[in-house]
Amino acid sequence: MLLIAIVVATLAAGIGSVWLAAALLRLGMGARWRVGPQHLLSLAAGALLATAFMQLLPEAFEEHPAQPLFATLLLGLVFFFVLEKAELWHHGHEHGAHGETPRDDDEPAPSGHAHPHHHHGPGGWTLLTGDSLHCFGDGVMIASACVADLRLGLVAALSVLAHEVPHHVGDLVVLRRGKRRAALLKVSLAGAATSLGGVAGYYIVGRWETALPYFLVVAASSFIYVALADLIPQLQRRLSAMQALVQIVWLLAGIVAVLLVSALAHHAH
Repeated sequence: MLLIAIVVATLAAGIGSVWLAAALLRLGMGARWRVGPQHLLSLAAGALLATAFMQLLPEAFEEHPAQPLFATLLLGLVFFFVLEKAELWHHGHEHGAHGETPRDDDEPAPSGHAHPHHHHGPGGWTLLTGDSLHCFGDGVMIASACVADLRLGLVAALSVLAHEVPHHVGDLVVLRRGKRRAALLKVSLAGAATSLGGVAGYYIVGRWETALPYFLVVAASSFIYVALADLIPQLQRRLSAMQALVQIVWLLAGIVAVLLVSALAHHAH
């Protein structure tokens, strides 16, 4: 039963985020009064931080000495920094890379999802390989949360979905220079790696269940790193007072969404 729940949660986060990204692009993402890239980035940052600090870390610290877990949190942040430096875990959220001028929130602009040069391999396979590895890691983290508590797993899956949507929007913009259906299929296959990671995580965490608090802390460090090192820096640009307020509202919406889903899951349980 738990394994089935993990597979469903990881499929929803991995492939669901791809289809949601495709739907947003089809609807004209970034047009006035519609959801734009900056909105999604703000929402995702809020959801990731809330999941890490309000869900994963409290669960990990509940019945475990604090010092080794804080050390694990620190090492986790350093680990993801090193992986990104080595371009093994590149998340591909770059907006306005290579000196491009960032656009306003309500401007529809595929160039707002510019990817660095190393993402452009033949057929985009370099991009998809990196995406698949990242999605696999997301699946392991969702599985760790599910093993600790199914409600926690639901919140983690929601946060992964939130931060993968702007990521997959960028992927689809790059890949659909060819055929749209082929691009959607390729990115969906990469997203499906989330379920493979979920199954692997289920067996790994199940075998070393005593290490579950450490798995949760590593998951939290990943969420914190993505939010603070990847998403929020893209929001720190010169904006009008209204645009800045909208960013803050969307960030708070991500936090509230996590707390609301957690409360609803707790009530249903």
